Amino acid sequence: MPGAPALTDPAPLTAPLRRAGISDGDLVRVFNDRGACLAGAVLTGRVRPGVVRLPTGAWFDPVPGHEPPLRAHCNPNVLTADIPSSRLSQGCVGQHALVEVERYEGDPPPVTVRRPPVLLDPDGATSDRLP
Repeated sequence: MPGAPALTDPAPLTAPLRRAGISDGDLVRVFNDRGACLAGAVLTGRVRPGVVRLPTGAWFDPVPGHEPPLRAHCNPNVLTADIPSSRLSQGCVGQHALVEVERYEGDPPPVTVRRPPVLLDPDGATSDRLP
């Protein structure tokens, strides 16, 4: 289409985020009514305007003191409906959700992605050792 921006030109495609004060490399909160997570913003012309691509991050790691829960390491599971594809398969129906994005102004939580989660023993006691 003549006059259309090339996909490698991010300026027209990222204008809504830039108007919201979000720049490349900013820490952002991606959220909806189901939950929220933190992610690093990468502004690019390779994603359609109005679309956010969020790769799956590490295990569930909620930041204390946030309601609805704020997940420290980006994971779209906190933003999508927990509905199986069928009673037979119980598979994922796809990770598509309406979300909002805003610049995160708080102090970033510590990066704990390389620490395994605390596990519960059968008797309910916590353990930091993997079986």
